[in-house]
Amino acid sequence: MMGFITHCWKSAKAELRRLARWALGAWLLVASCAWAQTSVAELTELRAERRDAALYVTAQLKLELGPAVEDALVKGLAVHFVAEAEVMRDRWYWYDRKIGIATRYYRLAFQPLTRRWRLNVSNEPISGAGLGGSISQNFETLSEALGVIRRQSGWKVAEMAELDLDARQYIAYRFRLDISQLPRPFQIAAGNQAEWTLVASRQLRLTTDMVR
Repeated sequence: MMGFITHCWKSAKAELRRLARWALGAWLLVASCAWAQTSVAELTELRAERRDAALYVTAQLKLELGPAVEDALVKGLAVHFVAEAEVMRDRWYWYDRKIGIATRYYRLAFQPLTRRWRLNVSNEPISGAGLGGSISQNFETLSEALGVIRRQSGWKVAEMAELDLDARQYIAYRFRLDISQLPRPFQIAAGNQAEWTLVASRQLRLTTDMVR
C-alpha cells in the first residue's frame, strides 16, 4: 500500500513539473509576442551642421506602431506626434538658456473611403478642426507615411550669430506621441498602455567646428 502511494506521489510531482514547464513556456511565448508588438520609438541619428549663417539639425528615427495604435488609426482615430529640437547654452548659476528651437507637428489619419493614409505636417500645433497652414500628403501604406516622420532633415534651429564660440552649448531633441490630442476617454486608457508611450530623446553637445 505504501509503495503504491509513493508511486502515485512521484507521478503527481512529475506531472506538476511537466505542467509548470509547459506554463512557463507558454508565458514566455506570449510575453515575447507582446514585446515584439510593442510600439517603438528610437533615435538612431542626430547631427548638426552649419549652412551659410544658420545651424541645422537632422534626425533619424526607428518608429513602429503597435497593434493597439494601428487599430485605433484604422477605426478613424487621428494620432499626433511632436518632434522638437532646442539649442541650449549652459548656465551654472541658473537654468540653461534657450538659444533657438525647431518644432514639427504631425497628424496621421486613415481615410476609409479611399483606403489611404493622410499625413499633415506643420510648424504650429494641429487641431482636428483646423488643418490650415499644414502640408498634407497622402500615402498608399502606413509604412510610407511613417517614413516621412522617421526622416527629419534640414531643420533650422538657430542663427549662427546667436551662438557663442566660447560657451558650452548643446541640442536637446525630443520626439513623442501626443496623447493630449486624443479624445478624453482614449487619453485615460492610453496613459496606462505601453503601446501609447512613445518617447525618444537625446542631447548633442555642439563642438567648436559646428559653430565656428
